[in-house]
Amino acid sequence: MKKQILSFLLLASCMTVGAQNIQIHYDLGHSFYSDLTGRPNVTTTFEMFKPDKWGSTFMFTDIDYFSDGAAGAYWEISREFNLTKNKQWAFHIEYDGGATTIEHTGIGNRFQHAFLAGGAWNWASKDFSKTFSLQAMYKYYFKGHGRGAFNGFQATAVWGNTFAKGLCTFSGFLDVWYDKDVCGKLIMLSEPQFWFNLNTLRGMKGINVSVGTEVEISNNFVFNSDGNNHKFYVIPTLAAKWTF
Repeated sequence: MKKQILSFLLLASCMTVGAQNIQIHYDLGHSFYSDLTGRPNVTTTFEMFKPDKWGSTFMFTDIDYFSDGAAGAYWEISREFNLTKNKQWAFHIEYDGGATTIEHTGIGNRFQHAFLAGGAWNWASKDFSKTFSLQAMYKYYFKGHGRGAFNGFQATAVWGNTFAKGLCTFSGFLDVWYDKDVCGKLIMLSEPQFWFNLNTLRGMKGINVSVGTEVEISNNFVFNSDGNNHKFYVIPTLAAKWTF
């Protein structure tokens, strides 16, 4: 799974508080597609966001699981430095990397480590219920996993919308990045999420648990049972999240 830079990032930045959460997702890809029967069934995600007077730091880790243990992990960490007093414009740097196990997937390491740098534009409504961010970045792939080093780019959009008196949150991201070895030279990944925030219900105050779903929409990203990543997939999950 790709990163979950959710709406709390902009909200926390504007309110100068930190936030973190743990998510668990039951992946339905193996039920929807016959060529994804070897896909891990469960993913856990830990996210952390910390603002300071210079900008903000964000990181997350995804760990995928089969029934007998962890199948692999993916990690991102990014740093933004504010360029304007209103924090709308920022300089963004980021590291991405991860690995999968050969035993279960048959394809070995799938994530070529990368460094990104560029600009970000962040926006939030007055009540912070709606947020939006755009990032445009240079991307450098380090040599490894059978491929040489090369240059690329990535464009990212992040959104969040909390409504129905805080009961519902619709958030997610869209990434498009260059990869010289895929059909069309571009990979697309989007992971919209929909959450019911249980702490807004009567008698549930202080219980910061949300239940909902994530839908992974991708092209040239997901590796199938044949070890290829040249298809379009729409893969939903059943999910729960604890924010603390």
